[in-house]
Amino acid sequence: MAIATDAGDRVELPADAAPPTGSYANADLLPVPVAQRTWTTYNFTALWIGMAHNIPSWTLASGLVALGMDWKQAVLTIALANLIVLVPMLLTGHAGPKYGIPFPVLARASFGLRGANLPALVRALVACAWFGIQTWIGGQGIFILLDRIVGGDWASAHHIGGYPWPLWLCFVLFWMLELAIIARGMDTLRRFENWAAPFVLVGAIVLLIWIAVKAGGLGPLLDQPSALGWGSGFWKIFFPSLMGMIGFWSTLSLNIPDFTRFGAGQRAQVWGQSLGLPTTMTAFALLSVLVTSGAQAVYGTKDSTLWDPVALTAKSGSTFGLAYGLLTVLVATISVNIAANVVSPAYDLSHLAPRLVNFRTGALITGVVGVVIFPWKLISTPELYIFTWLGVVGGVLGTVAGILIADYWIIRRTVLHLAELYDPAGRYWYDGGWNWRAVTAFAVGGVLAIGGSYSAPGKGPFPAHGLIPFLKPLADYGWAVGLASSLLLYVALMWTAPPRAAAV
Repeated sequence: MAIATDAGDRVELPADAAPPTGSYANADLLPVPVAQRTWTTYNFTALWIGMAHNIPSWTLASGLVALGMDWKQAVLTIALANLIVLVPMLLTGHAGPKYGIPFPVLARASFGLRGANLPALVRALVACAWFGIQTWIGGQGIFILLDRIVGGDWASAHHIGGYPWPLWLCFVLFWMLELAIIARGMDTLRRFENWAAPFVLVGAIVLLIWIAVKAGGLGPLLDQPSALGWGSGFWKIFFPSLMGMIGFWSTLSLNIPDFTRFGAGQRAQVWGQSLGLPTTMTAFALLSVLVTSGAQAVYGTKDSTLWDPVALTAKSGSTFGLAYGLLTVLVATISVNIAANVVSPAYDLSHLAPRLVNFRTGALITGVVGVVIFPWKLISTPELYIFTWLGVVGGVLGTVAGILIADYWIIRRTVLHLAELYDPAGRYWYDGGWNWRAVTAFAVGGVLAIGGSYSAPGKGPFPAHGLIPFLKPLADYGWAVGLASSLLLYVALMWTAPPRAAAV
């Protein structure tokens, strides 16, 4: 089937052609028509502001302070990480405005029509876990702040599964609210992000002003010394932390086409992401570490709850402050959770069974899976959150990113045959629907990236000597190792053992 290209290099199926049908297509996976690709630079910038301003990204920065960094070291680490992850974000995002396709359909070009279920399932499972983490944090925030507002003692209420029943109630209500919003579709999400983004930023600034007043000015916030210095102690923490910070958004570096497919053009997605991601994350990190440093000056460094903004807000004696904090927690968590952790798995799960699962059904499945994986355990400590969870996730997803980038930019030079991405008789069928070269690169890159994962004694689930001891030196660079190794191996396999001539 032929394809048509408009003056802006945006490709769509011919208007007079029947849309792809069959077991590899449904309404949510088909290309977005050019006329409906309307997101502007502001929409993408607001999307990133809304996603960056959330509780886990706050604890990302404050967790570095809890690990011993000062505010300059923490902000440097996060700024560098987000500049690095912006590169694959823009590279994979390019296919969105050009072809109007979501991430799992883009993955068909490299993994095959059936093989694309592998990266889609990996990405979906990670997103489900993130959805659970965010929903738990949101429910916990509601529980803590409402308990203070109404003056009750909810913590002493009857416990179910180790937690008081009002906490479970807050968790379930927040979960239902999120699914109600996502059920209204992507345009509702775009409108919500437009006003949620500036609202959450104002809330973070209010928290900074409050802690600065209690600390007696900004001086104590800036004067908290580094417990690591700039010697070997800092660098030992810096590199795994850098990979963890990259791992935080390594999820979106894969499925960003789920959003850019609605973009009005490449300029909108490039400028929107460049203005929204690194600047916002760095500014939010600065707010986070300043507030955490100030809280340490006010309450002492032995208070382990200071890296949690919800617990810190609960220390306020003002009913208005608590109410405002509660509203901010709600908006911030909904903003990122729906955009980052429901949209992607909804498409990914739809891709697994296009005839049975549409976008809304996929969102519901995500919601169910996200609450049965015990997400609260993944964020119980800064070490487990940053080194174990983010480090492993970053290593695995970096491997997938390397393959996507290699295929789209190096092998195909951004040229895809749109109709054949849905056609089992086309060039992306490979061998039985699988491209063994991509699967091999994924397996090898994944082992190299996370095979050496280790934990400090008593600080995590991995042995101190590493899962595969001789790979332990690579573990601190998991995302970079996974991306580079899979990219190079995939290109080598595609060049030395190319598929049939029509497939490239």
